Amino acid sequence: MANAITRHIPNTVTCLNLFSGCIACVMAFESKYELSVVFIIFSAVFDFFDGMLARLLKAHSPIGKELDSLADDVSFGVVPAVLVFSVLKEMPYPAFLSAAKDYIPYIGFLISVFSALRLAKFNVDERQTSSFIGLPVPANALFWGSLIVGAHGYLVSSAINLIYLIILVCLFSWLLVAEIPMFSLKFKNLSWKDNKISFLFLLVCIPLLVFLGISGFSAIIVWYIILSLLTRKNK
Repeated sequence: MANAITRHIPNTVTCLNLFSGCIACVMAFESKYELSVVFIIFSAVFDFFDGMLARLLKAHSPIGKELDSLADDVSFGVVPAVLVFSVLKEMPYPAFLSAAKDYIPYIGFLISVFSALRLAKFNVDERQTSSFIGLPVPANALFWGSLIVGAHGYLVSSAINLIYLIILVCLFSWLLVAEIPMFSLKFKNLSWKDNKISFLFLLVCIPLLVFLGISGFSAIIVWYIILSLLTRKNK
């Protein structure tokens, strides 16, 4: 049994995840998109280590499980929603949508709603022990953060991009809760036979990052979704 000190370490790291998410949210509201993405990445790092520490220290707890979901919904649900909200307020609107200009940005908060549904589903779904059903919320947050930072100038340059962005919000909200198996990057060993999907995924990620820069992370998430769909069909 974890002693009185070590049992609180994983929850402390989870709280750092939440704290970073709150800062990322403020940065998004202030249109400081690069800083918002930096703190999303901090949250993702803390999210990785809290689970690892809980396993190493044998410090699992019901409170930790609930706290982890709450922190993740802020860092990977609310933050990308605010990023989209802020960008939708910046974008030019076509004439036929000009009357709804003050209301359309709130569509971005669908991301936070479906992220919460995704996390609740994960907590009660016993199928998701070694893989995922639906798009993981950290991947979704990384997609939106890198898209908005990397393609900000393009997004706000044309009114037609507003329509595309709204479609993307609806599509990725659905992907969060869709009954689509998606592979995990957890390696049990380093053999190609046991991890060929993960290795193939990582091999394609390298040139995407080299040639696309920060926007490459959005391309990586799209590649992750496509590869998950392809490998699903082959099963």
